[in-house]
Amino acid sequence: MYSLPTSIEAVVFDCDGLLVNTEACWTVAERAIFAAHGHPFGPEQKALLIGRTLEAAGDAMAHYLGRPGAGAELAAELFTRVRKELSRGAAALPGAAELVRACRAAVPIAVASNSPRELLDAALWSAGLTDCFTHSFAADEVRSPKPAPELYLTACETLGVAPKRSVAFEDSATGIASARAAGLYVAVVPSLPGAGLDHDWLGTTLAEPEVQEWARKLGHGTAS
Repeated sequence: MYSLPTSIEAVVFDCDGLLVNTEACWTVAERAIFAAHGHPFGPEQKALLIGRTLEAAGDAMAHYLGRPGAGAELAAELFTRVRKELSRGAAALPGAAELVRACRAAVPIAVASNSPRELLDAALWSAGLTDCFTHSFAADEVRSPKPAPELYLTACETLGVAPKRSVAFEDSATGIASARAAGLYVAVVPSLPGAGLDHDWLGTTLAEPEVQEWARKLGHGTAS
């Protein structure tokens, strides 16, 4: 973790696809909508939607599917389908619980998610992570969600820390853009393989020994 300082004052986590395996739920819902309109759904289509808010995903689907003006309708359908999938359960991703708890032992932590509050709460509860976070922030609680910086700025302000002294953990280009605009360091575990994403640290899983060791060293200076 040579590119992330251990002297940081807070850690802010994305949720979907980073802490909790909810992208599988979203993919099932998205694939069903595309299929209903006679379109296949693969990595190219997923890349159009990942990390976006419901509203932005609805607009992107409307454009792709040739249904101008249907963004709100498609967003509502996506919400209903994702909620149904989440009701079946979504597990914490490898290393997520351990990393969150190690960070929490050293510095304030929070969640900043582009999901609406209902889906964020459902994801954290399903993965057994609800009690790990005193603070969480959802897309429908700010004026400008990701890729705007407001979610991360709000999280840092609430935690009483400077963004430049904080680290964001993200999985998508949309989230990375938000964290960068807010001024945080960015650690990335991509949900989609092969994407050239901006990062200060890049891994394949939160269970990697390197990132777990970094979390255990928080508050003890800067890695060198």
